[in-house]
Amino acid sequence: MAINKNKHILVIRLSAMGDVAMSAPVILGLTKKYPELKITVLTKAFTAPIFAHIPNVKVFKADVKGKHKGVLGLWKLYKELKTMQIDVVADIHNVLRSTILKQYFKLSSIPWIQVDKGRAAKKALVNPNRTTLTPLKTTFERYAEVFGKLGYPIAVSEMKTLPKEPIPDHVSSFKEINGLLVIGIAPFAAFNGKMYPQALMEEVLNILNSSNNYKIILFGGGEKEIEILNTWDQQFSNCQNVAGKLSFSDELKLISNLQLMLAMDSGNAHLAAMYGVPTVTVWGVTHPYAGFAPFNQPEKNAILSNREKFPAIPTSIYGNKYPDGYEKVMETIQPMTIVQKIKEILGTTV
Repeated sequence: MAINKNKHILVIRLSAMGDVAMSAPVILGLTKKYPELKITVLTKAFTAPIFAHIPNVKVFKADVKGKHKGVLGLWKLYKELKTMQIDVVADIHNVLRSTILKQYFKLSSIPWIQVDKGRAAKKALVNPNRTTLTPLKTTFERYAEVFGKLGYPIAVSEMKTLPKEPIPDHVSSFKEINGLLVIGIAPFAAFNGKMYPQALMEEVLNILNSSNNYKIILFGGGEKEIEILNTWDQQFSNCQNVAGKLSFSDELKLISNLQLMLAMDSGNAHLAAMYGVPTVTVWGVTHPYAGFAPFNQPEKNAILSNREKFPAIPTSIYGNKYPDGYEKVMETIQPMTIVQKIKEILGTTV
């Protein structure tokens, strides 16, 4: 497809948060390489702040649980989008909802390219009988393929991290104090197979807290998670929980100013990486070779469970499936291994 210098691209990525965040460096890179482009991102209201400061980008908020729910709701969504004079559609989600929407757009003969998720390759990757373990295309490469087919090729090297955002006054209590390095820790994930054991994470926190080198900001969500984070907030003097206390927009501003983020294979890792924050990730039954490593992070920043002891890793793409005996794969990662990685990146003594 030839490049049209004045195209309006609709980009569809409704969920999950991490996948939405992974689209930000791609979209920012496109706006830098093709400043004539007009981009509208169709996403959920919660994730809209991710794109708030990208030039030439607007967000259309999909209410998939309300007026845009179901087949009729998607028809309403199509009618609303049609008025925006969309030229082409980059569907970087490729789920049933977007596929239904695709059928409606066919009525207007608007070109529509869907991302190839590589489902067959990912199925082979998690096959316990595989003979080799080789890296698949990254999510960033898969997103780039879509824009290339629309006439806007972009290399991963041309993708950009978002700039730091100013921290508003009402968030100032979370800023650096007394020369401490401000680091974030996001200890949770959607599935247990991707989550470092709570007791071991407490050991990590204890070592970091005792060094008095760091101010540790705790990130998470959900009542049970917030309860745990509040306990750590009280237990460790240099820890402060922000979960349930800030808007998502303010959390992003805070994340953009961190010196480092420690996270699981989860959304918070991608939020930090999209700002260029050094990001240490801890991997359980999933593996970076599936293509979901955070943007532009060195391979050495990924701490992996022991595959010699647990050779079936990765057992699933999302961490929701694993065979008996694999419940404790992350116990092969010692707390001091994580601490040493943080020390290595930040150049601190502890």
